[in-house]
Amino acid sequence: MRRVVVDPEIPAEAANLFRHNGPRLSQIRAGWSPEPQPSAPRRSSRVLQFCGAISALFLVFLVFAGNVSQIFLFVPTLLIFVACVGVLAARDPLEIEMTEHDLYEQGHLYEGRYLLPEDFDHDADLLLDRVQQAIDFILRSRVNALGMLDDVRNSVMLPAQEWEIARLLTKLSALRTEHHDFTYGGSTPEVVAAMAPLERALAASEAAVTARVEALERYASHVAEADRALHAHDQIEQLRARLPRYEELLAESGADTFAVPEISRLSEDAGHLEQALRDSVRSAHEAFRHLDGPPAP
Repeated sequence: MRRVVVDPEIPAEAANLFRHNGPRLSQIRAGWSPEPQPSAPRRSSRVLQFCGAISALFLVFLVFAGNVSQIFLFVPTLLIFVACVGVLAARDPLEIEMTEHDLYEQGHLYEGRYLLPEDFDHDADLLLDRVQQAIDFILRSRVNALGMLDDVRNSVMLPAQEWEIARLLTKLSALRTEHHDFTYGGSTPEVVAAMAPLERALAASEAAVTARVEALERYASHVAEADRALHAHDQIEQLRARLPRYEELLAESGADTFAVPEISRLSEDAGHLEQALRDSVRSAHEAFRHLDGPPAP
């Protein structure tokens, strides 16, 4: 299932909540609501039970205090009890209920600023999948992790690109559905002629969005090439570090005059790969700038 696409301007806590609860958001949109929250007395009873347990332990401590040797047995017992209480508190079902209530409230608060799988028709869903795959690859690449691609700007710009493209795709999906429903069952020649400009508008808009997706994929392709160049460069550097050992072996065995010429070209190969890496990163930067669109006049 496609992940929920979230407006990058909303708070990170709400965005993460939405991304991890797509199916429940769909249910909320369809009319589902969580059970009422537990009443305050239930909370109070839990607190009273806990305080009662602590009081009982304190009384036990007073009994053991008369015998110093027993204190050493009491301390580990107390620590085990505290650990058990912590585990029980962590498994409190109240926290799960509160998460659903938070999701319900946040979902209504930010309605329209997150997009679910049902917001996209088949064609739009395919395009969105391409967008998300390209973005995921770029953000997980080695060259991005090493800061060779302006990783800070990537982390800001790419989610914005995903949101903007997804928003346009939902509009296209809705208009395509309306257009199909309107023409279902046939139309008169006059209506067909009147709708022709609308169909051309839909086609032009779809082509423009597809071009943005392809630009993002080109950027991902350049990043992949840079990753491959970086990997090859690292391997050649490892081989070059081993070169003195091979040269020493050849000299000691008396075979240095018959050394294969390719061995001595490792440094040259490393230089070529370093240049290829720089070229790949530069190409990725060019593709990145292309995502910003043409410069303002």
